[in-house]
This record gives sequence, structure tokens and C-alpha cells, in this order.
Amino acid sequence: MVSYIDYTSPNAQFTADMNRSNLFTKDRRNYINILGINQLNTLENVSLLDIYLSMNNVVEPHYHQNAAELVYCITGSAVVSLFNPFTKQIQNYPIKPGQVANVPQGWWHYEVATEDNTHLLAIFNAPVPEVILGSDLLKFTPSNIMAHTYCLDENQWKKAIAPVQQTTFIGPTVNCQRGSHQNDGARYGNQGRSEQHNRYISQYP
Repeated sequence: MVSYIDYTSPNAQFTADMNRSNLFTKDRRNYINILGINQLNTLENVSLLDIYLSMNNVVEPHYHQNAAELVYCITGSAVVSLFNPFTKQIQNYPIKPGQVANVPQGWWHYEVATEDNTHLLAIFNAPVPEVILGSDLLKFTPSNIMAHTYCLDENQWKKAIAPVQQTTFIGPTVNCQRGSHQNDGARYGNQGRSEQHNRYISQYP
């Protein structure tokens, strides 16, 4: 029991409707609902993201600075990919209904739906699932710093990231003009070899 929660208060909440708590919507088949202490004030160290994706849609690369994440597949299928900072490899974990993938706190990761009507539940060991998104890092890091640090042409860098929308959450964006988005991530097992990841991301030029 958490001492700061007053369970006798008439304002104590013991139920909530996640359908009324949207975090982000791309379209009617791709959206994320949230449940944290701001939505249900008697929560302790737990929070949820209810994630709905159609095939080839991606919960963008990101990390949670305050929590580990357990991704549970309810329907459809997805590949949960994470960067292991100890082995310096991307590890790909296909999951289907009833299966889970675990993402340690602070690890860079993303999820790709490999079927339509994919429904994932992301469970966190924190009352609010804080997040730092790859789109925000790309948009808000000064281009001159990126160019100087990595010996890049600053104008080319600016042009390359110009289509990136900050707080993208689910990609590709609705106005993406690249054509079809192929994905064969599901055929990779859980060995997590970097060469497998190279073949995987080659589908996203």
C-alpha cells in the first residue's frame, strides 16, 4: 500500500475507461490510449498503454527513462525490437497473442505490427510512463551540433530530417509519400543479430 494515497477520500478513483483517455491517434486503426495515475489516482507503481496498429505501422523508436516495459500481444502480431546497450546489438522479438517481450528501463526500442488489427498492451512499473521519442530527438537537437559532432553536411542533414514530425508516436505519418511500406520483421527469430536487423530495416529506405 502506498502511504500518500487517501483511500477514504471521496475523490479516490477505483475504475477508469481507457477508451476515453487517448494519448495519440494517427487514424481510426492506429492509436494509443493511456492509463496512469493522472487517469486513475489510486494507481501505485503501474501504468498502461493500449496500442492499436494496422500492418506495417510502427510505434516509433523511443525509450522510457522511468520504467521498464512489458509488451503483451492481445491480437494480431508484432516485432518488438530493442537495442541492447551491453552487446551493442538490435534484438528482434516477434510476438503473437499470449506472448510478451520485455524492455528494460531506459532501453531504446520500437514495435512494428506484422498483421492488421494488432492490439498490444504495454505495462509499466511506474505510475506515469514517461517517454523520450526519436522524432523529438531528431527535431530538437540543433542541426549544427549534429553536423559538427558526426562530420555531416548540415544542409543535407536538415533536408533528411525535414519530413520528420515531432512527437510522431506512430509512423509512417499519414502524409508519407514514399510508397508502400514492406515489412518482413516477423520472419526473424529472437537471436537479435545485428545483420538480421540490417536486413529488417532495409525494407524502410
